[in-house]
Amino acid sequence: MITYQVTSMVIGVTLAAAILFLVRRDHLHGPYAIWWIGAAATVAVLGLFPRLFDVLAVKLGVSYPPMLALVLGFALLLVKILTMDLERSRQERQIRRLAQRLAMLEAQAPTEPMRDDAVSGEPKPPEPAS
Repeated sequence: MITYQVTSMVIGVTLAAAILFLVRRDHLHGPYAIWWIGAAATVAVLGLFPRLFDVLAVKLGVSYPPMLALVLGFALLLVKILTMDLERSRQERQIRRLAQRLAMLEAQAPTEPMRDDAVSGEPKPPEPAS
């Protein structure tokens, strides 16, 4: 008979394997993967030891243990959203600075217009002989 404990453990292990696969394929970078590995490990541990969560709820004074799971999950989501906004703000600031540096470099360069093929990195076709 398959119990919720086995199901929870299988979900946690599968999620951890998927995260490791994405990191290995360079689709997910380290700092982001740590959050997901933590979530997968939590699900797997709670699947293996479901009474652990009940004991934790009693120690924290929560009378209905599933409510503790919801509150902790919501709090972790808020922390994750905050860290994502901080990272996005850092990237926007970096993009703005890079755009300003590019504008300054283009202002200092000779006034030769940029060609589309120079931007794309494709080789320039040969000039016709005169």
